[in-house]
Amino acid sequence: MMQARMNHPVMVVPDAMKALQALGELTKKNLPEKLLELVHLRASQINGCSACVDMHPKIAKRAGETDERLFSVAAWRDTPYFTESERAALALTEALTRLNDRADPVPDEVWGDADKQFDEAELAALILAIATINVWNRLNVAVRQPA
Repeated sequence: MMQARMNHPVMVVPDAMKALQALGELTKKNLPEKLLELVHLRASQINGCSACVDMHPKIAKRAGETDERLFSVAAWRDTPYFTESERAALALTEALTRLNDRADPVPDEVWGDADKQFDEAELAALILAIATINVWNRLNVAVRQPA
């Protein structure tokens, strides 16, 4: 059985749990749950976060997401299953998760596509959601939080 290296940081510092949960709740006010779960899953796949790769498809399924789409998130560019707004969100997720992969971390094309699909409040919530899942991924990966 896999075991974490230490107690989870948000359990050791409970106010951190409250802060991260509050941030997560704020993003739900401006974006559909299914979209958020696709974003959470894609960032978690990139970051190799086993706990989140296990958890977010389950949440997405409860929200009505299909297996076909969940199985295709890693290859979203080459599948017909995603809307233009979902594609824009996934591209922004990848860019903001892989900041050091290119000289311009968020190219104008990626930004422009997201800006076309989302109003300012939605785009702000999307950026916050991507940042938040990346925080969770880094906490979980650091302590080797098992699925």
